[in-house]
Amino acid sequence: MATDQDFLEYVVEQAEGAGMLSHRRMFGEYALYLDGKVVALVCDNQLFVKPTEAGRRFLGEPREGFPYPGAKPWFQADEVLDDAETLAELLRLTARELPLPKPKPKKKKKP
Repeated sequence: MATDQDFLEYVVEQAEGAGMLSHRRMFGEYALYLDGKVVALVCDNQLFVKPTEAGRRFLGEPREGFPYPGAKPWFQADEVLDDAETLAELLRLTARELPLPKPKPKKKKKP
C-alpha cells in the first residue's frame, strides 16, 4: 500500500516548524529531508524517524518498526505526529546527530 498524498501533506504540515524541510519520492514512498539530511521516511501512511541517541532520549522508549521489507528498525512516530511541536523537535534533534551527506562526484565530460 502506497502513501496517500493527503497523508504526506499532513506530515509535512505538522513538521514545518522543524526548519528547512523537503521531501522526495523514493521507491513509491517518500523521504523527508531536514537541512539536506534524511531524517524520516513516510511509508504506507506511517511516519518513521531515523533512529538516533538524541531521538531515543527525547522519546523515552520509542516504538520501532520497519519502513520497508529488509530495513533496519526506525522509530515509529505515529504517537507524536499529531503534536507539531514535539514532532518538529524530534526531527531537529535527529538532524543534529546525522552527518552531512557526502557530496556527489562531478560527472566527467565525454571527450
